[in-house]
Amino acid sequence: MGSSAETLLDATAIDRCVRRMASEVLEQAKGVQSLVLVGVRRGGIGLSRRLAREIESQEQCVVPVGSVDIALYRDDAATALPSPKIGPSEIPFQVSGKQVLLVDDVLQTGRTVRAAIDCLLDHGRPARILLAVLIDRRGRELPIAADTVGRELDLPRGVRVEVRIDEDSVEPSAVLFRPRSVDPSSPLESPNPLSSVLAIQREGADDV
Repeated sequence: MGSSAETLLDATAIDRCVRRMASEVLEQAKGVQSLVLVGVRRGGIGLSRRLAREIESQEQCVVPVGSVDIALYRDDAATALPSPKIGPSEIPFQVSGKQVLLVDDVLQTGRTVRAAIDCLLDHGRPARILLAVLIDRRGRELPIAADTVGRELDLPRGVRVEVRIDEDSVEPSAVLFRPRSVDPSSPLESPNPLSSVLAIQREGADDV
């Protein structure tokens, strides 16, 4: 059937999101004291590094950055991942007593975040865990909410959001792939007014 692609956030919009998200994190964490960032492999790594650079720019202070691999912590690992691609979790600092900002690119069911928290707790007992995501597409299956969000969307299952943010990415972006069988009948919703300001003004943008 194929699918159509639609840019949700371009490089400029992502930069704006990162600046705002970094400011919100600093406000929530009350500065950088005891703050560390941990990206969820793979999508959260590039975003966590960008957030760390922006926080450093705003506060003139380097914030430690690590990563977690959640392959073996998924609640469907035994059935869905017969040959999982497992990468190392890299946390070159103590998490006990720290404020840990967990970073991922897209939040939907909450199951990836749940797995990432379990992995994180195997490394210590943080004083607090915050969650930052670039795209919150709703569809929660677990009671998990992000503390800072780049953009919020209500999207049905079957519609895929791909975020391209990595060290080699010349033009980072967030792209929506819509199956051609889905009826595009109404505009995409951005319930968060701040997120709406940052959304790309797309001619003829559609929702499902």
